Amino acid sequence: MKKVIVLNASPRKNFNTAQLLKEAQKGTEAAGAEVEYFNLYDYNFLGCRSCFACQRKGSTTEGVCAIRDDIRPLLEKCINADAIIIGSPVYFSYPTGVFRSFTERLLFANHTYMVDKENGGLKRRLDRVIPTGVIFTMNCPEELANKINYHVILGENIETYKHIMGYAEGLYSYDTKQFVDYSKYNCDLFDEKLKTESKEKNFPIDLKKAFKLGNKLTNMY
Repeated sequence: MKKVIVLNASPRKNFNTAQLLKEAQKGTEAAGAEVEYFNLYDYNFLGCRSCFACQRKGSTTEGVCAIRDDIRPLLEKCINADAIIIGSPVYFSYPTGVFRSFTERLLFANHTYMVDKENGGLKRRLDRVIPTGVIFTMNCPEELANKINYHVILGENIETYKHIMGYAEGLYSYDTKQFVDYSKYNCDLFDEKLKTESKEKNFPIDLKKAFKLGNKLTNMY
């Protein structure tokens, strides 16, 4: 049975990002996978500390960050998984700090500074492909996201996962509803009625995309 790891890099455990991740989980389970779901905000950890233990000649880290803290068991699970799905809201044009910290710890230990003389670029450390799905949710409408180049800013995260893990695919959920009740907050920038209409129209489509993404990644290899 294939094993899939799902990682929520949002501080909210049941809102937009989590809902999409849980739907992606259903897609993997429909494909027959065994799934483990983790909320990264439950763990106490930092990003890469530049110790370079994973890059030293003769290193025995085997693709897992050498720092032994709360997150290390999850890093081991990811390296041994058949697929990974990670999701994050977008804060000030970037994924959460927790997303970045986890990504640094997972990917740098599997990154190399060795030139691939046959294929160009850098050699991959992993000897297999671990298909990875990256889900981003944002308050920003799609038109504005395109105007401010979110596909470039956020896309670089997906491209890095693609290079290190062998395959990665992104899903963007735009114009999400940020609050359950907008009247409780200092927020006259948005029209709650329009936000509600947008979510009712678009979010179900995104949920279906998340399901398909999970299903596809599970069936790839």
